[in-house]
Amino acid sequence: MTVLTSLAKALAAYSMGPQRLTVFRHQYISSKPIVIVPLTLAGETNAPLAAMVGSDRARPTLIVTRQPRERAERLQFAGRLASELLFPIEMAAQRTQPTGPGPNARMRVVDAPQIWVPNPAGIEFVRTLGRMTRLRQIEGPWAVPKKVRDLGIWLTWFAEQAEFADTGALIAATQALAAVWATGQSDLEDGNLAAQMAWLDPPEGMDVASAVSRAENPQLCPPAGPTTDPTFDRLFLEPALRDLASARTPAAHSAVHRRLTAMLEEQMRPTWELVWTAIDLLLEVTEAPRVPKRWEQQRDRFTSFHQYVANGGNPQAKRDSAGRSAHRLAELEQRMAAFEAQRAYDDPLVIADYRLTGEAFAGQVVDVDATRRVPGLRRSVLRPLVTVATSDQVHLDVDQHVYDPARNGQQAVITSVNETEDGWRIELELQNQMGGGQTAKPGSVPLLGEEVTYTSVTETFVRRRPWPTREETPWTHGGPPPDSTPVVEDAAEDWS
Repeated sequence: MTVLTSLAKALAAYSMGPQRLTVFRHQYISSKPIVIVPLTLAGETNAPLAAMVGSDRARPTLIVTRQPRERAERLQFAGRLASELLFPIEMAAQRTQPTGPGPNARMRVVDAPQIWVPNPAGIEFVRTLGRMTRLRQIEGPWAVPKKVRDLGIWLTWFAEQAEFADTGALIAATQALAAVWATGQSDLEDGNLAAQMAWLDPPEGMDVASAVSRAENPQLCPPAGPTTDPTFDRLFLEPALRDLASARTPAAHSAVHRRLTAMLEEQMRPTWELVWTAIDLLLEVTEAPRVPKRWEQQRDRFTSFHQYVANGGNPQAKRDSAGRSAHRLAELEQRMAAFEAQRAYDDPLVIADYRLTGEAFAGQVVDVDATRRVPGLRRSVLRPLVTVATSDQVHLDVDQHVYDPARNGQQAVITSVNETEDGWRIELELQNQMGGGQTAKPGSVPLLGEEVTYTSVTETFVRRRPWPTREETPWTHGGPPPDSTPVVEDAAEDWS
């Protein structure tokens, strides 16, 4: 938790009102998001009980497992969920456009599917359900419909994308809200969507304190999935499941199933509405400038993975090989660093956190030498000097690279840092983005008296040495990994 986040939480608790953490929304929101509200059976490892799913707020689809402890029922649940999710995935994949001019331009989907769940536990539900189904056989013993395995492959992909900070594929509503607003409660309490929304959007005529108290009552605000309320389990769910198992006639079975479905819909509908309300709240926040570019990259990833699946690619392996783990860790680090830098470049409240830690400073330009040139390899090159006066506490050193968010990350090198009576004077040598002429292009060099901000945070990264090929995996990391082709024994894996 950063300094400003801590301060915002303290102010929220004092004023009993939410506090903004960012000026902009740094999360892309699809024009037609897919919402999933899952429920699991208590006492079982991710035994799917029900799911409310769809992209139409007024007409969700409710999928209910008759006996969640039975493997066949779980697979039927997965099959019905596959029917709901694979269709929008395929529809998105069919609509493509070239990324540039010319016949050799790469194709990219016009829009990629985006899934919303209430909280991080919903992401874990997606991950575990994908693991349960992606390695099932579609022929031979224990065969399942192909759509069940395809569902597992896609759910695993969405869950893997959710690990990245800049993802737009699978989003937990509580995390998206917490990135924009601070409430006066703990992070653990913010994990309950009903409690979080009580701060951000209390019912009409109700103050925050009363709304939070109401949100903590499971009878008025059932848990936001995938877990259920123990009282509901004991008094309603377990008796219904017992009656369903003991029903002897089709009529009796149908009657109990209708009763179970009505109970579960009553439990899930409030959370369904809360997720959509959360999306509406986030849509009211202005989108940050760099969000569309990140969504383009997400569309590229979706396009690439769909082509892999369409060409008969194998399901994801049970365990990552050493090479894939290293690749994935590096990508996690690179995308995290780039995302944090992009947020800082776009958002003055985010860059303020870096100013407090000394990783950025803001001030006024007090001296400019815009025509300064230094000797180069063949000819002199333009290297203007800019001196900035700041009252920020600076923890940056001479020869350190800093970047100007207002000029798309223009790089500069600190040539001197001098403390004065009023603060600091920092001299910087500009390095790039000034054009190739004898003079700097207009706007590329700060003007005298201009307010500027510089930070050591950058969205670029140093490219590492080439990774070893799959066949070159060293023996210290297990040697070349075996192929991840599914085998019959995979289908016997326990769902837990």
